[in-house]
Amino acid sequence: MARVPSPPSTAAAAQTRAPARAEVSDRRTLVVGKGISLQGTVTEAERLIIEGTMESQLLQAQELVISHSGVFKGEVQVEDAEIAGVFDGTLTANGSLTIRATGRVIGTARSRRLSVEDGGQLSGKMEMITEAPSATTAPRLAPSATPAPRSAEPADA
Repeated sequence: MARVPSPPSTAAAAQTRAPARAEVSDRRTLVVGKGISLQGTVTEAERLIIEGTMESQLLQAQELVISHSGVFKGEVQVEDAEIAGVFDGTLTANGSLTIRATGRVIGTARSRRLSVEDGGQLSGKMEMITEAPSATTAPRLAPSATPAPRSAEPADA
């Protein structure tokens, strides 16, 4: 009875491709699947994808994606956010916030860049994150905004 070994090239190719795939998907990603409900604090996640329901007091991640079936309630601080479902709470996106056509943001949203597709909804308070004025700008503006002191006025002769 002869055994037919599996071709070594297939096994070697699979081992060679595995590290390349690991590098591409090396980001720490948490997926809350459709029909799943999660409550609590998430730490160390770089990317959070919500297809179900999640409630969190404070969530920090690089990227937040809420799919059309996803619901998030609570507070989140991320670099970028894409909302196609429902976000209810306080959202701070230090980079960009994209509200898709099916997306709905309720509460307070802060972002540096905002994009809302036709049909997307934003109900509540929106704050744009801007750069703080530099220290050199403030002194130049201060003298022009204040009236000249009375001692500088010419005396009548």
